[in-house]
Amino acid sequence: MSGFIMNLHLIVTIGLVIFPMSACSMRFDLRSGATKCISEDIKSKAMSVGKYSVVNPNEGFPVPDSHKITVRKMVNSPRGVKYHHGDHVEAGNFAFTGAEPGDYTACFWAPDHKRPVTVGVDFDWRTGVAATDWSNVAKKGQIEVMELELKKLHATVISIHDEIFYLREREEEMQLLNRATNSKMATFSFLSLVVCLSVAGLQLWHLKTFFERKKLL
Repeated sequence: MSGFIMNLHLIVTIGLVIFPMSACSMRFDLRSGATKCISEDIKSKAMSVGKYSVVNPNEGFPVPDSHKITVRKMVNSPRGVKYHHGDHVEAGNFAFTGAEPGDYTACFWAPDHKRPVTVGVDFDWRTGVAATDWSNVAKKGQIEVMELELKKLHATVISIHDEIFYLREREEEMQLLNRATNSKMATFSFLSLVVCLSVAGLQLWHLKTFFERKKLL
């Protein structure tokens, strides 16, 4: 059993190096009246969770109104479905399951003030296996440490398996696009060659007619 676990650990570790799970954790500055959008490529049926909070400029005191932000179209799917919205807030969180593959966008907007201020925002966005709270799984299930570890490994292997098929689909799409592009380029080259030969033939015919008129031939 221990040997199986070690081998499984090795496979998952290699897989994670090749196909890392998506976890975006950052801190950025947002000036008054400015908007910042962050995009994440999420697969269909992939779990996604995130949280954001304004950095308090006066620690120990409430966050001033000038540093509260508006979160518009917080998670905006490729079809324009809004999953989250916050108006004049200092913190928030969201969780959803991707209904379709594609780029999902999170946008933050700071209200415009007469005296411009810079608002710091902490943002953490996780998808796939990284979005699972394994501590809650352990508490709810009352399972052994080994079983919990196997659940983690099983979920990671499934995620890597789905990622491989997703990359294969993208590769097939790129191949089809390349073939279509090559076919169009070949047609365009052939037409260009026909036009060039036609123009050259017309020029020779014109020169021949001109010399015949001048009785040079």
